[in-house]
Amino acid sequence: MSGPEGRAEAPGSGWNEECLLHDVGGHSGNGHDVIPRGGLRGRTAPVAAEPPAAEPPAAGPSASAGSAVVGEPPVVGEQTGAGERLAPADAAAAATFGELEWDRAVALIDAAGEVCLACHVAPDGDALGSMLALAQALRAMGKRCLASFGEPFTVPAILRFLPGQELLVEPARMPAAPELMISLDAAGQARLGALAGAAGRAGALIVIDHHASNVGFGGVRLVDPDAAATAVLVEELIRRLGVPLDRDIAQGLYAGLASDTGSFKYPCTTPEVHDLAGRLLTAGVRPEAVSRELWDRAPFGYLQVLAGALARARLERDAAGGRGLVWTTITRSDRDARDVDYDQLEGVIDQLRRTDEAEVAVVCKENDRGEWYVSTRSKGSVDVGRACVELGGGGHRTAAAFTMGGEPAWIIDRLRAALRLPGDPGDQDD
Repeated sequence: MSGPEGRAEAPGSGWNEECLLHDVGGHSGNGHDVIPRGGLRGRTAPVAAEPPAAEPPAAGPSASAGSAVVGEPPVVGEQTGAGERLAPADAAAAATFGELEWDRAVALIDAAGEVCLACHVAPDGDALGSMLALAQALRAMGKRCLASFGEPFTVPAILRFLPGQELLVEPARMPAAPELMISLDAAGQARLGALAGAAGRAGALIVIDHHASNVGFGGVRLVDPDAAATAVLVEELIRRLGVPLDRDIAQGLYAGLASDTGSFKYPCTTPEVHDLAGRLLTAGVRPEAVSRELWDRAPFGYLQVLAGALARARLERDAAGGRGLVWTTITRSDRDARDVDYDQLEGVIDQLRRTDEAEVAVVCKENDRGEWYVSTRSKGSVDVGRACVELGGGGHRTAAAFTMGGEPAWIIDRLRAALRLPGDPGDQDD
């Protein structure tokens, strides 16, 4: 899941005329078109400001994907200083979003002169796409906006096409005690890594998230486990702030929505999700170009790493309560031998989960620190989110992850035990 070898540029600096995302007659070229991916290792995002340094990083696991959500077309509300306020279109949308603290969030943003945004470490399409979309909306309101994520501060190769990356700053350059901070797609404060300390010292902290494993941090919470993606909640917030969708804002939201719905094939893909996708396409997003960047490009070395991972795959028909488990590993040496970056491995699990005989698919990926990041997927009858929370991670019922040291076989033993339910074959209480 990444671009051709040796083609990446720093965010905002590269061009790919084959996959431009702007209209032929229209959008100015601000570096927001599809940017070639898969290039120089360690290339970081541009730096925009020089606030005080943040706290040292805190570690934590990552996960993505989600479940159903309701979102409706915009309806013009009362006129305010921030523009036309947009309300949920009908009772169904109001019921979905009504229990969240929208009014408090909007009031805090309206009153703030500067807003700092942070998403979880090693951001995926939903985390980074949602954050950059919101950053651009805040800029359109005239707010000073800084956006960042914890070390390693490198935009994943497959996400370098996203617009708005000129608003990214290194975590050390974020204010130590922001006036207002917004956390995006992080289930816990520790998931913000180096920015966790700044979040704790912020004058106000708004949390926008859709993970069922969210621990309940933050003073103002826009947290909905039924949302298909954090992008859904961010689109609603942007609407309530009175900022119309332009192509660049919509592109980040679409990347988040498409990522966490598995290109609209996961169970969280509801009619309302497609309604939201339609509004984003109306704003100018080209779905074929975004999909190509997210899923349909890979360096040749990735194919070789994938071949090795599939050759090592093991099928355990009796695991997961007899529903079947298929798993494999990818070591750091596997990647290094083929010059493949860690963030290019996300698509491996999509191949593994095709196995008919297994309800659960697992890929153990060794990161550069020698730890194992364990991605899990379920076809629906097994709650992998519960198992990953038990092992110190988090996520959703059908997609979750955790990070652990040790040998992969030992890690799989622990996961296998966590997947077992009372009454399942082999359960100790039988």
